[in-house]
Amino acid sequence: MSKPAPKEPAAPSAGEQRRLQMVDIARLAGVSVSTVSRALNGSELVNAETRQRVAELARSLNYSINFGARNLRLQENKTVAVVVPYDAKSRQHISDPFFLSIVGAIADALTDRGYDMLLSRVDAEHLDLASHWFDSGKAIGVILIGQWRHHDQLNEMAARKLPLVVWGSEMPQQLYCSVGGDNVLGGSLAARHLLQLGRSRVAFVGDARLPEVWLRRQGYAQALREFGVDVDPALELAAPFEPSAATDIVHEFCTRRRDFDAVVCCSDVLALLMIQALRAAGRSVPGDVALVGYDDMPLAAYCDPPLTTVHQPVAEAGVELVETLLSQLHGERLGPRTLPVYLKLRESAPDPAA
Repeated sequence: MSKPAPKEPAAPSAGEQRRLQMVDIARLAGVSVSTVSRALNGSELVNAETRQRVAELARSLNYSINFGARNLRLQENKTVAVVVPYDAKSRQHISDPFFLSIVGAIADALTDRGYDMLLSRVDAEHLDLASHWFDSGKAIGVILIGQWRHHDQLNEMAARKLPLVVWGSEMPQQLYCSVGGDNVLGGSLAARHLLQLGRSRVAFVGDARLPEVWLRRQGYAQALREFGVDVDPALELAAPFEPSAATDIVHEFCTRRRDFDAVVCCSDVLALLMIQALRAAGRSVPGDVALVGYDDMPLAAYCDPPLTTVHQPVAEAGVELVETLLSQLHGERLGPRTLPVYLKLRESAPDPAA
């Protein structure tokens, strides 16, 4: 009995064939497959020389672009990547009250406009990794929460024409679009209020290597100078935002120094840590030390004592971040947007007229 003839291997489908061709082009061009895909689609994220080299190789392999499928994919993609960087040392958790509030506001704004959200994290030392979601085609644009310490990486992404909006402050030589609260005003309002209470030794708690904190410090220093008070570097504490990393630093500061009678804290969480540390050192708030936080998170109203704090317009910021990104996707070029802030007075630094 004769054996049946072996089956011929199935010919690759059109999609498989195109994929094999892209792999060949990538190998010959010395780039990744994703770069080949962007180059063949005319993306300006790939430099002109690479686009030309890829196009020539594609022609030599008789590769053709399926523009109909490409356009369908672009029309169907309604996903925006929302990226929350983290400091590799402190590992500030995404459950931080400010992160939760602003991510929630962005999610609401996207949902209202019929878009989906892809939530991701990147190391704050490598903010440029946030571009992965756009480069891979999984997202149509990126909203990044915070500038951190790498303003240059954000500029590089903007120079590549990545659809990008950053929660943060306007900085010198900024190429990317940002939306953020008025940090100079916020720092100034906090310090000015404490000085108006008659306090004269005002400490500042926050890591000024971060752009937003640096601007808050500018406002703080400006208010001190207006009242004829010298800025004392000894009263500045570079505490990170992450509680587990900041707790020992704040407690050590309060144990070592008793020569301050007021504090500007650059987040409500830092303000809570400062209240705990002051109590452990035998000092009361606001009796011995008046204190102002920053952000006006919901928890601020329920502290003991309730926090006087700088109110950030988080709900408005979520809408503004989304609208700004969508405007970019429609070809508009928008400049940085600074949102107003105000001081919410409570018992940790009460209104003297109350």
